[in-house]
Amino acid sequence: MTCKRLTVSSAVAFALLALTGTARAEGECSAATLRGPYAFSAHGELLGILDTSASPPVLQALTTPIIIDGVAIQNFDGSGSFTRTDFLNTNGSPRAGQTTFNPNQHGTYTVNADCTGTMHIVYDSGTVLDVQMAVAENGKVVKGIISQETVPSFASCTTGCALGVQVSLDGKKTRDNNRDH
Repeated sequence: MTCKRLTVSSAVAFALLALTGTARAEGECSAATLRGPYAFSAHGELLGILDTSASPPVLQALTTPIIIDGVAIQNFDGSGSFTRTDFLNTNGSPRAGQTTFNPNQHGTYTVNADCTGTMHIVYDSGTVLDVQMAVAENGKVVKGIISQETVPSFASCTTGCALGVQVSLDGKKTRDNNRDH
């Protein structure tokens, strides 16, 4: 009798957890997990120029790293694409004389079943950011780190170069799923 009660109690507890979303099934994430607007903040440093033609890549370090801070709104479509607008400061001043948000950005993203993924952000200037990310709280939170920043050209570098950056991104959904449509 006690075994039957425990079995029934266990089944009820599991059903309640599943209905409330506390119990997670494997393979719960996909591109559809990210849909709608997210507010992001970025913080880190530009460390120098990274020679990506060397194996492993070699950093040509700046004497003093440049501090990077920024905010962005990114609108995910739930199918692997997004649009984005951001505002960045470097060493306390707007980046490249920027006076307003830069809305001329777009990109693609992937989300794996284990809630890891990538973003590929493209600026109208030709700068490209590749981001490794983790999705949390059922798609309400995105944490990322820039894995590579490539710019169209450098005065001191013609091929195989990227910016050596150490920048983390924190994103949070700005509206709940019921209001995104």
